[in-house]
Amino acid sequence: MNSSPSSSRSAPRDVAATRDRHQQILRLIRQRGFVTVNFLAREFGVTPQTVRRDINALSREGKLIRYRGGAGAAPSTENVAYSRRKILCQEEKRRIARMVAQAIPDNASLFINIGTTAEEIAKFLINHRRLRVITNNLHVASILSAKEDFEVIVAGGLVRHRDGGIVGPMTIDFIEQFRVDYGIIGISGIDMDGTLLDFDYREVRAARTIIDNSRTTFLAADHTKFGRNAMVRLGSIAEIDAFFTDQPPPAPLQDVLKTTQVELHVAPPVAGTVP
Repeated sequence: MNSSPSSSRSAPRDVAATRDRHQQILRLIRQRGFVTVNFLAREFGVTPQTVRRDINALSREGKLIRYRGGAGAAPSTENVAYSRRKILCQEEKRRIARMVAQAIPDNASLFINIGTTAEEIAKFLINHRRLRVITNNLHVASILSAKEDFEVIVAGGLVRHRDGGIVGPMTIDFIEQFRVDYGIIGISGIDMDGTLLDFDYREVRAARTIIDNSRTTFLAADHTKFGRNAMVRLGSIAEIDAFFTDQPPPAPLQDVLKTTQVELHVAPPVAGTVP
């Protein structure tokens, strides 16, 4: 039995609509790091079953990673350029930074590592008194050295021209000479099982040393890091004392935080915005 003309015309439209929706799903994942099935269903006005079929199809093509309740970015071996990271989620990073700075008391000693969120945190720490800061981030050192009652110590090592980060064996040896009150680190990706991931093994080694030599460790990362993949493993979020972010993490990651008793701090949204 032959198909009717109307059904023949609708088939190409359905294929085009599906292809367009797939592109939009990938765009949202690149922006947010992780998206839930329910969010995508509301975004596109389709059923959760349709979204699951989309996710399954894109997962088979290797374009994303499927998780319980949602999807995240496909594996990557290279980070976003520093110039782009500086402006990506800038307001969210400021909200996180303000919250982290409020958790640091005056007269404290701390490590601050590489990253654009760390640089925002440094800006909010300026109003503190008598901080002693060890950092492998030239931008952080430049920001904090303007305060007369701060003592800022810069780690030795190789300076990366792309972002002012200092890495290498000399950096590790230098950091290991200290034991501080607080270690503040960022991360490029957080897997749904709580694994912390980054792109540069030298940066990971420096962050690992900061964790090992801090009495309390804070992780600061915005929502785009949820479910984002990178190839170098730093460790587990279970090794962190408190996690500061701008949106509630996906359910699987929240389960990990509860199980490992990591404090979760979600920055309040800016007045007039929808979280």
